Amino acid sequence: MVVPRSQTRARRLVRSVVYGVSFTAPVAVIGFLVRARWEPVLRFDEAAIREATEFTRRRPGLADALIVWQEITQPKWVYLVGTLVCLVLWRRHGLTARALWAWVTMMVAWNIALDLKYLFQRARPVVEDALVYAPGSSFPSGHAANSAAASAVLVLLLWPVLSRRGRAVAVGLAVALTIVTALNRVFLGVHYPSDVVGGVILGIALPMASYAGWRPHLPEGWTQRWGSRDSVNGAQELEA
Repeated sequence: MVVPRSQTRARRLVRSVVYGVSFTAPVAVIGFLVRARWEPVLRFDEAAIREATEFTRRRPGLADALIVWQEITQPKWVYLVGTLVCLVLWRRHGLTARALWAWVTMMVAWNIALDLKYLFQRARPVVEDALVYAPGSSFPSGHAANSAAASAVLVLLLWPVLSRRGRAVAVGLAVALTIVTALNRVFLGVHYPSDVVGGVILGIALPMASYAGWRPHLPEGWTQRWGSRDSVNGAQELEA
């Protein structure tokens, strides 16, 4: 039985909305709690920042490494790399729609993370003998949100061209990048734990909802030209 295209699009839209609401609801809850200055969250955040920054301050080598990581994971550099990957996939593999979806989703994620900072207007942690200075509002963490968003987008983007082992490596690298970046913000004392948790959830939610709603198909004949058995099977599973 052939499902009408309009019905398929409607299902995808519903699935996208469900994913978006399911994943972003925790972000809204955390944002509400920090805006309402709920004591349990505030106490945990403050205690974690004190311990984390003291740990870093006693280890100058770690502090230097964290500062370097902070610079190389700025959103402008993360998305520059993401844009280059989109261009390579478009030019080399002919996945125009997929590359366009990835680039647009990354740009939207970048802007939404910025907009939420203006919405919640949470002050940055106040740290005695601060390790670094970071401007702007604190919730959600932009570094965490954008690293998670770019990682999720790029895994979905590259999925059809990767072997089974390549997909496992890509997922592992994406998880590691996101976790290290989130910890970086706390151990430098520029974000509370709730900021990075909210940022990571947001960064994962946006690509998942976007992909569920659009799901760019592989061009006709692409699998015969480019796909290995593993990548073809993986692409079919992802498109199902």
